[in-house]
Amino acid sequence: MRFLADMGVSYSVALHLRLNGHEVVHSSDIGMQRMADEEILARAIDEGCVILTFDLDFARLVFDSRALLPSVVIYRLADARAHRQIERLTVGLRVATLALEAGAVVIVDDMRVRIRELPIG
Repeated sequence: MRFLADMGVSYSVALHLRLNGHEVVHSSDIGMQRMADEEILARAIDEGCVILTFDLDFARLVFDSRALLPSVVIYRLADARAHRQIERLTVGLRVATLALEAGAVVIVDDMRVRIRELPIG
């Protein structure tokens, strides 16, 4: 799977995903730190990436577009340290990989993983 990690996502998450066979671009690697969410979304669509983020605005943008892709994984963690991000993403991918490949917004919080298939509505 291909991922685009937004700025709030630990760089350690990108390294972990790469070690597990995924393609990952962290926004800091490509100078996207100051890009608007819409530009990041467009890049994810162009490159076939799942967006990893803490930013709820991506869910709104994807829902409003009524598109099937890109998929978005949104972290909602009380403890956002790198090891916790990796731990919860691992669980999220275990239960949501097929949904992410088809098009979904996946919310990963401290206790559960919620999946909303796209398009919504």
